[in-house]
Amino acid sequence: MNRTALKSLPAALTLALVAFASGAAMADPMYPSDSEGFHGYLRAGAGSNTSGDGGSQGCFGLGGNTMKYRLGNECDAYAEFGYTKSVAKSGNVNYLATVWVNAYAPNSDFGDNKLGIVKAYVEAQGLDFLNGGTAWIGKRFYYRPDIHMLDLQYINMNGTGAGLDRIPMGPGKFSYAFFKDNDINTRDPVTGAILGTRSAARQNFIWGDIPVNANGTLDLAATYIIAEGKDNDIFGPKHNGWQVSAFHRQGKVYGGGNTFGVQYGVGPGIGQDGGGQLGASGDTRYGSDRKRTRVFNDMAIQPMENFGMEFVALWQKDESNAGSSTWTSIGARPVYAFTNNFKLVGELGTDRVTQSGGPAKRLTKLTIAPTISAGPGLWSRPELRAFVTYGKWNDAATASVNASNNGGPIYNNNTSGTSYGFQVETWF
Repeated sequence: MNRTALKSLPAALTLALVAFASGAAMADPMYPSDSEGFHGYLRAGAGSNTSGDGGSQGCFGLGGNTMKYRLGNECDAYAEFGYTKSVAKSGNVNYLATVWVNAYAPNSDFGDNKLGIVKAYVEAQGLDFLNGGTAWIGKRFYYRPDIHMLDLQYINMNGTGAGLDRIPMGPGKFSYAFFKDNDINTRDPVTGAILGTRSAARQNFIWGDIPVNANGTLDLAATYIIAEGKDNDIFGPKHNGWQVSAFHRQGKVYGGGNTFGVQYGVGPGIGQDGGGQLGASGDTRYGSDRKRTRVFNDMAIQPMENFGMEFVALWQKDESNAGSSTWTSIGARPVYAFTNNFKLVGELGTDRVTQSGGPAKRLTKLTIAPTISAGPGLWSRPELRAFVTYGKWNDAATASVNASNNGGPIYNNNTSGTSYGFQVETWF
């Protein structure tokens, strides 16, 4: 995953957030920990559409600063995998080295897409002078919990840098990390002179695992971004940025857990474009007029062995001198297992985007997916799915749906569409 806002929330969403805030999709998302061995993630599949205008699978989303509901609605393919090995031990300190690669394709075929390195780091775990904390240097995934149903890492501190993690401090644990983002200079092809850069130095602070109630903890996360380079280079003026986030995680909720989050970012602190992964460096050309506020609730429950469900409610507002937009989203993914290895998965999600000076865009997506699974649980993987997905949107959203579809503008002026296909998803 990817979080005065509350007063502006639509009444229905406010009620939903309050109702479910008493209830984290996956256990212990605060610190990604690479354990020894070979691990990875894969999603891939093939599909088509019934529009009659091209055979590519159709996917339904509003694009911009939103994310789409992903079940039966991913037209791309992605894989990441690698190995972690203990390379040395010194007393009680364990030195672990991790290297991972990944591959991405915007369609169903990986083809000859090149592998990229996404992790290459070494950490020293159990340091006595850090009271059992960890030190690390390199490139890594770092503090990136997500709303699985939206594939939204609502905070994401990935990057290349160094840090000190999980140092006991009061009732919680403290972590500090330094990252260098967008570390590329644009040079004159003749003279080699540096013409400009969008690089930034990013500092992340987390005080987390703070017990606040029975089975409930609080994470507080902050980012400060310093833009590098000269204001008069080819990219123009540079701006610093920041973000702050707070996440309450409630465990033991009907066999699952709940995460409630509030986030605010300014300038490059609004994070990446798209759905918005606060915590990383956004464009350093963004000034203090650029702001992002997010409030969300993500609950995953497993009240019975053969029934589970994820529910999400989200409100996000983006502001700048050019105007503002607000994204609201509510969705649910129920999972019912008929046997230990066969279950029926459904997903219903609705999105609404309002923009300054324009009509509201609305999109609703429904998926039914008979699934072969390694178990009956909500998070049991692998899952081998067949799916049928139906999308319905209003006229104001037609251009956005066509523009955000990997298969191109196959829906033309239509305001509904259907796609079907097969997909595998697994982590290991």
